[in-house]
Amino acid sequence: MLAAPDRWQQAGVFHRLHRILLAAGDLDWTRACVDGSHVRAKKGGDATGPSPVDRRKTGSKHHLICDGKGTPLHVITTAANVNDITQTLALVDGIPPVAGRPGRPRRRPESILGDKAYDSRVVRRELRTRRIMPVISRKGAPNIKGLGKLRYVVEQAFALLHPFKRLAIRWERRLELHEAFVSLACSLICRRRLKKAHP
Repeated sequence: MLAAPDRWQQAGVFHRLHRILLAAGDLDWTRACVDGSHVRAKKGGDATGPSPVDRRKTGSKHHLICDGKGTPLHVITTAANVNDITQTLALVDGIPPVAGRPGRPRRRPESILGDKAYDSRVVRRELRTRRIMPVISRKGAPNIKGLGKLRYVVEQAFALLHPFKRLAIRWERRLELHEAFVSLACSLICRRRLKKAHP
């Protein structure tokens, strides 16, 4: 018999909860920021690999996209040695349709902000195809002026995500169970922001 988190994850409960809370908030669609952050995976399992920043110890990486205010929109878990750039389009396409205003539910920001790890002509072309403006620093060139001040929100999003005990260190061998906790954490972050904005 499946445990409750397994059943809820398979039924899509956590993803629906996250989508509902996103719709209840006030998202900044003018820009979205992408980044990745490593976590240690104590027991190994699916989507784990040698971490390039932790002496090759087994780990995972959380790839995150947030809105212009730092609200997490979508998170993907991969092995720690997966390059950030490979998940860029999956992050963008994984943003859930957010309803709440007149018209069709929205799921596309106006621009994507990324550091040099996301520098790619293919990625830029695909973002423009999706009618999204890429604002990405180029390798071998100075950083785009002021980009760091705009991208700090994604670091802030990780600072909110990783204090959750089950996410700061990954204990689950099964990827779907770990992703359930990630989705639940994103929902809790959205709920806290909503409560703060409308006490």
